[in-house]
Amino acid sequence: MDTAIKHDETRNTFRRWRGSATVAGVCLLLATLTVYAQTPSAIPAPPGATGVAHPATPAPPTQSSGSGTLPVAQPQDQTPVDDSSIFVFKKEVQEVMLHATVVDEQRRLVTNLPKSAFTVYEDGVAQVTTSFHRDDVPVAMGIVIDNSGSMREKRDKVNQAVLNLIRASNPNDEIFVVNFSQDPYLDQDFTSNVDLLEQALHKLSSAGSTALYDAIIASAVHLKNNNRIDRKVLLVITDGRDNASQETLQQATRRLQQENGPTLYAIGLLSDEMQQSGVNALQSFADSTGGVAFFPRSLDEVDDITKTVARDIRSQYTIGYKPSNPRQNSNYRAIRVTAQAPSYRRLTVRTRSGYYPGELVH
Repeated sequence: MDTAIKHDETRNTFRRWRGSATVAGVCLLLATLTVYAQTPSAIPAPPGATGVAHPATPAPPTQSSGSGTLPVAQPQDQTPVDDSSIFVFKKEVQEVMLHATVVDEQRRLVTNLPKSAFTVYEDGVAQVTTSFHRDDVPVAMGIVIDNSGSMREKRDKVNQAVLNLIRASNPNDEIFVVNFSQDPYLDQDFTSNVDLLEQALHKLSSAGSTALYDAIIASAVHLKNNNRIDRKVLLVITDGRDNASQETLQQATRRLQQENGPTLYAIGLLSDEMQQSGVNALQSFADSTGGVAFFPRSLDEVDDITKTVARDIRSQYTIGYKPSNPRQNSNYRAIRVTAQAPSYRRLTVRTRSGYYPGELVH
């Protein structure tokens, strides 16, 4: 099996899994990606490269009651039952974190609601909210841009629009850039340095096919391995449907639907012949994660779209709850969030549609 991120003389390459596309194989791939990416030297700098910002070795996770920090699962307590060597193991139920955007009937953002306005349902059962805030907390963001041949004439305007989003971000956001065609390249690892991110956006090859699903899976795993920031976002920009991935649409969607996974925003610059299949895939990714898929009619609209995405990210509520139903399996759990307030006739809440539980906890 190939390693998760392999040095490629001039660029860092997310290597794709070579093998039969089975669920067990995908799980093994993700486990390998996680272990590899958490190693401090996992992303070596190319020979002679300068100014490449690599992530610091992450500090051990801690529990905090402050805003922007997710409570972590508590270590197992070993409580003796009697004088024998038999122990009862106890675990804290891990908090599920939702990032929610609220709009009114005119589709205007609503950012002043209290905790009491929201109700969270998991599999149709109302949950008790355990944490809530609406602060502009930092995000870890992956910018994933199609670098195939058909994007050659579009990249200048796309790059400028992405830079505008970066400049509108929280100064403490950590952002990485992946350019992909047949293979996804990590051209800039997590950094807050706008100059480094701009340089990465201009590392173009504009050739080859489009392995969209592989790029999304690799980027989602790399995003998950950032232990410094809990809130995760992916921005994906492409002008074509996937035609080269080893992984499938279903596998990419499953990766995004992992517990506390990223919110995905997509911009599809799709031609008529690619419209339907491309729209369906990007719309599916966005809907399942609480993001938005945009399909502009011209490149001139992309700049306004990235500004909209920046406002959306900065205007979200963070809602946490501990599931009332013990996790006996890893089956999918549906989520629905509603909001009501006296000043509004109808409010719409956009958040992830559900998740697959991670480690079993009781």
